[in-house]
This record gives sequence, structure tokens and C-alpha cells, in this order.
Amino acid sequence: MSIFDEETERRGTGSYKWDTYERPGLIPMWVADMDFRTAPAVTEAIMKRVEQGIFGYTLVGREYYDAVRDWFAERHGWSIDTGMLIYTSGVVPAVSAVIKAITRPGDKVIVQTPAYNCFFSSIRNNGCELSANALTMNADHSYSLDFDDLEARAADPSAKVLVLCNPHNPTGHIWSAAELLRIADICRRHDVFVIADEIHCELTYNGVEYTPFATVCGKGLRHAVCVSPSKAFNIAGLQIANIIASDADIRARIDRAINDNEVCDVNPFGVAATIAAYRHGADWLDELRAYLWDSWLTVRDFFAEHLPSYALTPLEATYLVWIDCRHTGISSDRLCAELIEAGVALSSGSIYGDDSFLRLNIACPRSRLSQGLERIRTVLSKYFQTTI
Repeated sequence: MSIFDEETERRGTGSYKWDTYERPGLIPMWVADMDFRTAPAVTEAIMKRVEQGIFGYTLVGREYYDAVRDWFAERHGWSIDTGMLIYTSGVVPAVSAVIKAITRPGDKVIVQTPAYNCFFSSIRNNGCELSANALTMNADHSYSLDFDDLEARAADPSAKVLVLCNPHNPTGHIWSAAELLRIADICRRHDVFVIADEIHCELTYNGVEYTPFATVCGKGLRHAVCVSPSKAFNIAGLQIANIIASDADIRARIDRAINDNEVCDVNPFGVAATIAAYRHGADWLDELRAYLWDSWLTVRDFFAEHLPSYALTPLEATYLVWIDCRHTGISSDRLCAELIEAGVALSSGSIYGDDSFLRLNIACPRSRLSQGLERIRTVLSKYFQTTI
């Protein structure tokens, strides 16, 4: 039995995932956090910090910067100069602050759609305009970039920023080094700043590895990379993330924006958890990745057997499965409402820019996953077709 098979009770704990819906017995498989306890080393570090009993303003010291640097060097071959690192309270505040630092109201921000919903609000809240570089679906339901469209959008004088999700949420695609090089080349030629959200970078599977954008983009391209241990180690509530920007002037502008947005302070538990995760969490993370991969295979096989008219995008990264419901002719909002009535909550594709898809969070014990899948089956089987 895996440590990830433990069914921890989260209802009634102030969990956004579990306590948003008041329906008794509902299984939440929507918002992107996991139903797994974090790595023991992280819990131990937090408990040690609790024992001090004083939780004043936090000074982020050398140990923190070194832990981030060493993790990415050893795990991903990315040598980070810690002088380029700015910490903040989360990747969404980080992305928003960088947009604020680089753009002026009315500028366009390019995003590959479907896209993480908070990108849309970060663009809107900074007074900018979305420029949607829609991804192309392939025959196997994987996604590819439309480079011709990206070139045209980057050539627009109003386009100032590209927000790149690497790996991509919600499709679970990992951009290859070759794809990242083409993105970098286009943005360099058109002087488009790249913000790379790499929050899901640790959750990759089956030998497909994440390539840090900073390792392939080369010189002459203005960029910033946003990372956090929050998704991989299930510590999003501890509110910590990092921005790595190589240009000193850009860093100063980002730092100013972070202070303007009042997201310049972090809490002591986030600091302690990050150090522990990056120093002592590698083995736990590898066990988690193996468990999630097996869960993906379970979901894939279940849909193939019971719901074959619903194609799934092949999962390369994240724990979020993208379900194609186009054949139903029914909106994802309506399907989500029916699923809630059946006792399971998924995310509607409408918030990611595609109203014909559902997003399923599979990061839970296998027994709970099986229960959720059966409830999904009761709803989606009503719209069954023998062909896609």
C-alpha cells in the first residue's frame, strides 16, 4: 500500500477545495491541490518552526536562496544566480506583478489558449488586452503551438508580453526544447517579453522531462521565470514563490510592482517548507510522480472502457486531465452542474477559454479516484456516442 493511498479527511478544515461546496458526500476533483499529505521533511520543518512560538516578520536568508539554486541545478540543470531571484507570495501574484512592471494599460498580452484562468484576470486587472494564440489539437488529442499565428500576434506593435505556461495548464503538455527555442526566437525578433509560469515543472511523467525556459532562450530575450514548490509538494496555502529575472533593470521594475501590489512579504512557514522540500523532498516527490502516473493510466483505461466517446488529452505533466466533451453539444458549465448533482465536482472548461471541455484533478487516493470516476460515468454516459 502506498503512502498516497491514505484517505485524509479534509472536509470541515477550511479547505477551499473541500468546503466550497456544501453538498454532503461530494468528491471535489476541481481546484488544483492534492489530497495527499506533504513530504514528511516539510511537515517536520514546519513543526520545528512552530515550536519557537513567535511568528513575526520574516527575513529570507541565505539558506533559502541556496536551496532554490541547488534544487534547480541538480534536478533540472538550470544554474540560477541567486542575485536574480525575487520571492513573493505566489505564482499568480508574481505573474501579475511582472505584467504590471512591463506593460502599460492598453497593451496586449499573448496567451496560449485554453489557458489557466488566472492569466485572464491578471491581464484584465492590469488594464491590458488578451491576445489569444489558440493551440491546435492534433489527431491524438494532444496540442501543438500555432507558430504562424504566434508570429503574427508578436508582430503587433501593441503586443508587449507573452505569458508562457511551461508545462501547460490545463492541457498537461510539456513544451519541448525545440518548441521553446522557436517561441524565444519569435519573441526576441519582435521584442516581446516572456513570462514563463513553471509552477508545474516537477510533475512530469513517463520520461518526458521539463526544460526550463531560461536554459534555452539565449541572450537578448527579455524574460522572467516564475516557480514555486507549491504544486509539487502540496503547500499552496503557505504562499511562497520565486521570480528569476536576469536583467537588473527589469528586476528593479518587478520589485517595484511587487511592492505596489503589496505582495512583498512571505510567511515563515513558506520559507521553512521550501528549504525542506528542496533539500530533503526528492525521494518523496519521485514516489508521488509514480503514483500519479498510475492514476492517469487508471483514468485513461476507465474512459477507454466506459466512456470512449470522451477523448482525453495525453498527460505529460500536472495532475489535471483535459476531457473533450464536444460531441455532447452541451456546455461544460451545464455538465459541471449535472456532475455536482451526482456528487462530484470538476472544473468547467469555460474558465480556461474552451466551453467544450472539463478539467479533472486526479491527485487523490486511488479509492477516492475510483469513486469519483463512477460518479462521472453516471452523468457522461447519458451523452454516449460510439464514435468521436
